[in-house]
Amino acid sequence: MDIQLKRGLLDVCVLTAIKKEDSYGYKIIKDLKPYITLSESTLYTILKRLETGGLLTVKTAEHNGRLRKYYHITKAGVQRLEEFKAEWQEMVSIYRFVTKEDNEDE
Repeated sequence: MDIQLKRGLLDVCVLTAIKKEDSYGYKIIKDLKPYITLSESTLYTILKRLETGGLLTVKTAEHNGRLRKYYHITKAGVQRLEEFKAEWQEMVSIYRFVTKEDNEDE
C-alpha cells in the first residue's frame, strides 16, 4: 500500500478512536486492535503528528499514582474526519473502476 495513503488511513483511525471520548495510548491501541495492528511507537508518532497539526490536544492527568496523557479531538480533527468520509467515496468509486474488469471476467 502507498505509504502516504496508509499514513492518512492510520491518522483517521486514531482520530476516530478518540472522537466519542478522550483516550490514552494503550486504550487507543486496544480499541483499534480488531481493525488494525498498531505498535506503540507508531501510535505515538501519529499522536504527535496529529497534535502538531492541531487535530488533537493532549492533557496530562494522574491515574493510579502515575501521569497519563489523554488525547482529545479538536474541531479541526472532526472536520478532517468529515473530509475523509467525502474523499473515501471517491476512493470507492476508483476501486470499483479498477476492479470492474476483474469482476466481468468471473
